[in-house]
Amino acid sequence: MTRNSKSKSPKKKSGLGRGLEALFEDEPQLEQADEEIQEISLAEIRPNPYQPRKKFDDKTLKELSDSIKENGVFQPIIVRKSVNGYEIIAGERRYRASKMAKKETIPAIVRDFDESQMMEVAVLENLQREDLTPLEEAQAYEMLQKNLGLTQEEVSKRMGKSRPYIANYLRLLTLPSKTKRLLQHGDLSMGQARTLLGLKDKEKIDDLAKQVVKEGLPVRKVEALVAAMNADKPQKKTIRKSPFIRASESQLADKFGTNVNISETKKGKGHLSIGFDSVADLNKILAILGVDLDE
Repeated sequence: MTRNSKSKSPKKKSGLGRGLEALFEDEPQLEQADEEIQEISLAEIRPNPYQPRKKFDDKTLKELSDSIKENGVFQPIIVRKSVNGYEIIAGERRYRASKMAKKETIPAIVRDFDESQMMEVAVLENLQREDLTPLEEAQAYEMLQKNLGLTQEEVSKRMGKSRPYIANYLRLLTLPSKTKRLLQHGDLSMGQARTLLGLKDKEKIDDLAKQVVKEGLPVRKVEALVAAMNADKPQKKTIRKSPFIRASESQLADKFGTNVNISETKKGKGHLSIGFDSVADLNKILAILGVDLDE
């Protein structure tokens, strides 16, 4: 079953720039007055492999499914032909909700998109609807960078965002895994996560993130905590050895053929350590010292 419908350009959204519109304008066939809408079997359709959104809200998906059961799918999804069936370019929520509603087909428009266009549309569609978590958005920008070989500046132009905006999101990917999970699940906000990145001792980020979530600390409080922890970070003391000690270490190292360390304590006391890498090295050191274990 087919029907005709006038294609509509995506609506612009403040802050997004002209990324999606510019991409559509690069494809003349997308501006045709009439496009064929086909009823395609859901069994022939696969999700977009570049879909940045990993988590779909079950409640809103169920609501959309109930609406589709009652009224059908008003807006066709966009797909491209693949070797085995079709791949979704845009409209995965409608696809999932239709499957949930036990539909057998879904209205779709088939368009000829290449890999890079599929990636860009998948990211832009979700950004326009604000469906991505901060971590998913960061991963989407990283995917565009790696798969398309783009710089941060080029990603910012394509997405209609500033370069610092892109850079701030990409920095989230350097967070430790436990903190990333808190961010992904919405327990941590973008502002809180960015502030945690300022902690000098990176091994303490997970523990501080857990504290932030438990106590519900606002960004200002997190900033104060990070500043205090950075100020309290103990500095490693540099022990300056006397020329006599350094000369002694050097001579002993030459004699034994291994590393030697002499550390001084108070009142002329100290420690002497001689390193070795094997049993043969140990036997050599013992022989030099005149130690005979067979006696």
